[in-house]
Amino acid sequence: MSNILLYIITLMLFLISYFKDKKKTKQALIKAWKSFENILPEFLGVIMLVGILLSVLNPQVISKIIGKESGWLGVILSGIVGAITLIPGFVAFPTAAMLLKNGAGYMQIGAFVSTLMMVGVVTMPVETKYFGKKLTLLRNVLAFLFSFIVAYIIGKVVG
Repeated sequence: MSNILLYIITLMLFLISYFKDKKKTKQALIKAWKSFENILPEFLGVIMLVGILLSVLNPQVISKIIGKESGWLGVILSGIVGAITLIPGFVAFPTAAMLLKNGAGYMQIGAFVSTLMMVGVVTMPVETKYFGKKLTLLRNVLAFLFSFIVAYIIGKVVG
């Protein structure tokens, strides 16, 4: 029901925008479409990868590797994977939801998502170029450590 309400509100706002300024509305739709085209390959790639992993790894295996029972080893493993993976947030959260549904633990997913968002191993060369090695390394190490604090808090609150 809430999805239908959101669609109705969106349609109403779109129509208001269209009747107020047709040219700007068309430009906005073109920009949105171009953004969608740019994002789509990454999104599909990650969804396909997660789909393949979920078909190969059954919920019991996922639960064993990064489930609640995996403890801090699973949290560390999830944190490392999140730190070296470059996935945009709009893909990371649905991926985390799929992993949770298939047996991953909350602490482990907390570490995965927080390192994914805050630690940039893949983007370090660009960051080093602008901020220098020392600051880049310090920021990434502190973000990595903070991710485990986040995972711990999530584990206490949700778990």
